[in-house]
Amino acid sequence: RVVNRRGLWTRVQARQPRSARLWHLRGERPNPRTRPKMVTKAAAVLACLLGAAAAAEPYQVEFEITLKKGEKAKFTVEVYPDWAPLGAARFREIIDAGIWKAARFFRVVSGFMVQWGIPGKPSAAAEWREKKITDDPVAKSNERGTITFATSGKDSRTTQVFINFVDNKNLDGMGFSPFGKVIAGMETVDAIYAGHGESPDQGRIQSEGNSYLKKSFPALSYINSATLVSSTPPKDEA
Repeated sequence: RVVNRRGLWTRVQARQPRSARLWHLRGERPNPRTRPKMVTKAAAVLACLLGAAAAAEPYQVEFEITLKKGEKAKFTVEVYPDWAPLGAARFREIIDAGIWKAARFFRVVSGFMVQWGIPGKPSAAAEWREKKITDDPVAKSNERGTITFATSGKDSRTTQVFINFVDNKNLDGMGFSPFGKVIAGMETVDAIYAGHGESPDQGRIQSEGNSYLKKSFPALSYINSATLVSSTPPKDEA
């Protein structure tokens, strides 16, 4: 036994809980009195962010898409931050960044949903794949026409979204939280090319981008533009 003026510290250290030992690995000194305060502070910051996002006004985004060669159409999504504040904020971030130009609707399952969101440029896809956001509680059901972020697990939302073709209430219990809905042009959404189903490989889309999709799945519908439009009714002129 190694003994010093503090006593048998070697044995005491060996009995530390795993969480304390992990703090050592991070180069931090475990302090059971300060750690709960840090967790509480982080939770408070997140609550403030959620509150601020939820207070934001609804907004609309107009999509112009190419359904097939020579045929363009539009649909409009209205986003409601009070449904899913973090999802609504991420959607706005994506629209402002313009990363969906030429993005393909790569997963279209008739009677279920249409999915898109991987940027056509591999460099952009790689960058945004790391920008994960925390899950929102499910406040609205996945009804026909609602738009929701796709996930690969807890707190994994990035840029992929889907629109429900039908009522998919079974998704509610799986944590899929709608943040908006199609308010115009649902017939356009219904007409998105579905011939390739779920065949496109998402891994190859991430790494090769549109070059892979254009070569292997040339008939896919795609986005020409996604533009933020005013959600405030125009004022009557005096």
